[in-house]
This record gives sequence, structure tokens and C-alpha cells, in this order.
Amino acid sequence: MKVLVTGSAGFIGYHLVQRLLARGDEVIGVDNLNDYYDPALKEARLARIGDHPGFTGIRLGIEQRDALEQVFIRYRPRRVVHLAAQAGVRYSLQNPHAYADSNLVGFVNMLEGCRHHDVEHLVYASSSSVYGLNSAMPFAVGQNVDHPVSLYAATKKSNELMAHTYSHLYRLPTTGLRFFTVYGPWYRPDMALFRFADAIRAGKPIDVYNHGRMQRDFTYIDDVVEGVIRTLDRIPQPDPDWDPAHPDPGSSPAPYRIYNIGNHNPVELLRLIEVLEDCLGRKAEKNFLPMQAGDVVATYADVSGLMRDTGFLPQTSIEQGISAFVAWHRAYYRY
Repeated sequence: MKVLVTGSAGFIGYHLVQRLLARGDEVIGVDNLNDYYDPALKEARLARIGDHPGFTGIRLGIEQRDALEQVFIRYRPRRVVHLAAQAGVRYSLQNPHAYADSNLVGFVNMLEGCRHHDVEHLVYASSSSVYGLNSAMPFAVGQNVDHPVSLYAATKKSNELMAHTYSHLYRLPTTGLRFFTVYGPWYRPDMALFRFADAIRAGKPIDVYNHGRMQRDFTYIDDVVEGVIRTLDRIPQPDPDWDPAHPDPGSSPAPYRIYNIGNHNPVELLRLIEVLEDCLGRKAEKNFLPMQAGDVVATYADVSGLMRDTGFLPQTSIEQGISAFVAWHRAYYRY
């Protein structure tokens, strides 16, 4: 199968491309390798897959409409996994236009490419951040998500609405995946676990927000990729039981689905730090700080829909996952 993967030099994209190539798919990877974080890490990821005969890498921003259209015309992908986006909750407070360009304009370009070139399934990255001010745990796709607390979250909610419109009007099958705090080898250096590891290794203090009273549904990268693969292989059908008097946000009379991909096991931030300290063999000096704007206290995924429809339940423990991350971190930075 020929699969177009955007964000192919990113953390999730790189691991997904590896899995698709390993099972024999042909992959067209699109990434602009921007400098939101160190491009050298993105280049290092691409170097590990760039010579594979089944991989074609294209350096391109998804907001470049005409160039992206040419990719669809030339390569004719059967299915698309759209992971490219301007990431980061806190960065959206300083640079909102980057989110409009990539996450809104870029997403329309992807929808149009899929619509006009007979793509049989579009899988795209949403985010647990769409749950915003919700406090009912675990977060379920049937909940209202109309109160985001960051522009990043608002763009991801917008993506889900835009995708539904294309599923409804043009019968384009779309599946949105709400990822919950993905981590693992080849991780993003802007994320807390990576920053903690760098600081502890260098003997520097780490900033611990909300005085450590935060929980995240940390989800290991291999579990996420397995969830993406299983949803990619399952083209959504219209839900015959969908009731317009009691609409289910996770499905539709159109070929449209939303799933959570999380570990279904939230971990307190202080426990994450403790496991990281054990793996590094060093203690952290903690700088306790108040809550940051745009952040949430806890995330916790209800993954019953993913399990029901694909038979998959993410289950890598935080101890296993952090151990694998630290092993990679040590090897990559040679310490």
C-alpha cells in the first residue's frame, strides 16, 4: 500500500514510517524540518530511514498548497496519515500565527488533496488537549470539548470539525486520534521528560509546575504507533446507530471516527521524575513553580472505543517506557 505520512521527520512520524516500511508499505514522507526544536534531531531520524528503497522523502510545508497538490498528483497515495502540525501548548502563547498557518491552512490543504485524489482513508493527529476545562475523568470521546485552554487545543478541535465536514459532504473517510502525552526513544526535546533528563544529567535544577501536583496519561511510542496502524487499516463506516437527537461526537452518519490513544493509567509528575532518577542513577534538584497558562492539571484517556473497534489496548508501563527512553538518550548523547 502507498501511504503518505506528513511530519515524517517528527517523533511519531519517524516511528510510524519505520513500522509501515517494515510491513512492506511504500511511504511518501513530507516534512519541512522547521526549527521549532533542533532540526539536527529530525535529520538524524531521517538518516535512519532515508536510504530505504520504499521511502521517498519530500521537504515541504503543508501550508504550501500548490506544492502539496503536486505531491498528491505525482504519488497518488491510497491512504494518508497526517501528523504534521505546529506543536506545543506554551509556544502558542508567543507565536499564534504559526498555528493558523500549519494547523488550519495546512489541514485544509490536506483535506482538499485527499478529496480530489481519491484517498480512501485520512488518519490525522488530534490531541488530548481538546478536553480543555473538562474535569470528568477519564476523558471520553463522547464528552463536550468546546472549552479549550490554548490556541493549540483550539486548532486541534477545529481539525476534527473540518474533517467531519469533508466526511459528510464528500464521503471522505476520516479518523482523528487524540494522543495522550506520547514519549519514548527519539523523543521531542521540548517535552518535559526530555528536558528533565538533560537537566539531571547536567546537574541543573528542573522546573516542576503546579508543585508537581499534575497527572498525565503517558503513552509509550510503540503503543501509539500500533494504534495508528490499526486505525489506518480500519476504514470508518457511517454509524447506523447515530442519533441526531442525542449526537455522539465520536461517530457520525458520515464515515468519521474519533479515538483516544492513551495508556489509561495516569501517572503523577513526581512519580515520573522518580522513575527517571532511578534510570539515570541521579537525583534531581526540583524548582517548584505554580501552574502555567494554557496547561491542565490532569489527563486520563478512556480508550474503550479504540479497544472495541481495533482490539488494541495501550499498556506499556511508565517504568518500561522511561527505561527505554533513557537507554536511547544515553546512546544518542554518549554518556
